[in-house]
Amino acid sequence: MRIVLGILTTLVIGLGTTASRAEDEVRPNILLILVDDLGKEWIGCYGAEGIETPHIDALAAGGMRFELAYAMPQCTPTRLTLLTGQYPFRHGWVNHWDVPRFGGGAHFDPEQNASIPLLLRDAGYATAAAGKWQIDDFRVEPMAMFEAGFDSWCMWTGGEGGNPPSDERYWNPYIASGDASGASPSATYRGAFGPEVFATSLIDFMRSHRDRPMFLYFPMVLVHSPQVPTPSEPGAESAQERHAAMVRATDATIGRLVQAVDDLGLRERTIIIVTTDNGTGGNITGRRLGREIRGAKAQLSEAGTAMPFIVNGPGLVPQGVVTEALTDFTDLFPTLAELAGAKVPDNRVVDGRSIAPLIRGEVDDSPRDWILSLGRGPAVFRDGRVVPAQRYIDRVIRDRRFKLWIGLDRAPTALYDLQADPWEEHNLLDSTDPEILTARDRLLAVAATFPEHDATPRYRPNPPQPWDRPPSARRPIARD
Repeated sequence: MRIVLGILTTLVIGLGTTASRAEDEVRPNILLILVDDLGKEWIGCYGAEGIETPHIDALAAGGMRFELAYAMPQCTPTRLTLLTGQYPFRHGWVNHWDVPRFGGGAHFDPEQNASIPLLLRDAGYATAAAGKWQIDDFRVEPMAMFEAGFDSWCMWTGGEGGNPPSDERYWNPYIASGDASGASPSATYRGAFGPEVFATSLIDFMRSHRDRPMFLYFPMVLVHSPQVPTPSEPGAESAQERHAAMVRATDATIGRLVQAVDDLGLRERTIIIVTTDNGTGGNITGRRLGREIRGAKAQLSEAGTAMPFIVNGPGLVPQGVVTEALTDFTDLFPTLAELAGAKVPDNRVVDGRSIAPLIRGEVDDSPRDWILSLGRGPAVFRDGRVVPAQRYIDRVIRDRRFKLWIGLDRAPTALYDLQADPWEEHNLLDSTDPEILTARDRLLAVAATFPEHDATPRYRPNPPQPWDRPPSARRPIARD
């Protein structure tokens, strides 16, 4: 019944919000690329050494590169923050939860949460997604992507509990696909390399919908572990070598998408955003600005939270801009809504601030004085629901210069001057310097505005399934 109602609702909304051809011509296409597990130490334009990323670097040189953009420290918190425009302490997914693997009835519920693709589709955009979702089990909800707002999808299912073939996202990937007419059975694509399949699906969608404004979401499976050989570098052996090959494959895939936008004559009305969900995996070491940097996924250091963020759009976005404007992932929701001319419903609480005027070159700064990152580690399953592992998770708040760490007991644990100490080596929390004390108090005042306890995820539980294996409340397991 939910699927039928969703289709009928979308048809009614679509009839009521049909944009004129003139309106469509001025509303930009949006291609949002989210790389999985990749820090700045692997992106050339951010000072990475020993690796080349020419296609990403070209987007930065021809557009806007952000220096101070925060994601959340781990997969699930980041992805839910992107979708909803809310911080994890508000949407409740303050920890990682692998829905297809663990089950327990948990899932992303768009009837109880905002969803940016749903908002854009209701505003007349054609919407498509390809890559990694992992916050719904497609065996239980085959039309979950449609209900979340996508007209078309081609997704790795995530590692489904009790189904070993579904663990594969790279070679012989296990993929779920569909559109508004229905979902196809998930299947293994024998001999295929998953990232190529996902990119092809988006290119095909662009070709079929080029006359409409489009929102294209590409949450890539690259470069998350396991480290594997790529089609262009089959001889890579060690985890480090394979990771570097996967970074190059990521760059080439992004270049392929940009070329498709060019070939379809869409470049002058397409805004491309390239970012990543969190830092690099901890088994990988990169080099940036003369420093060896171990991957900081799930950590609150800058290497785990301050992510690459590049915006490009010839004629739409100023070229050659490097900005220290503050932004974090809550800003994507209101920014994309404004770029698309979509109105955020009054009943939706959005923590983010739109940076659309900055992206369009109308202003030279963001509306923010601070940014925030939180959300890591495994959630727990208690009393039949997924809940946070602690009542208040640790977090970091920063402005352009100073960064404050807040612990599990809501007390400050560290303060760094990132201009003088970008690698966070000298804790200034006990300093008596008046300037540092003022910075501490300013950021503490921000922290005081957060709820005393983090929210729990909002969802109507799915029916129990025979393959459900939620980790116990005592021994949670994190895997994404």
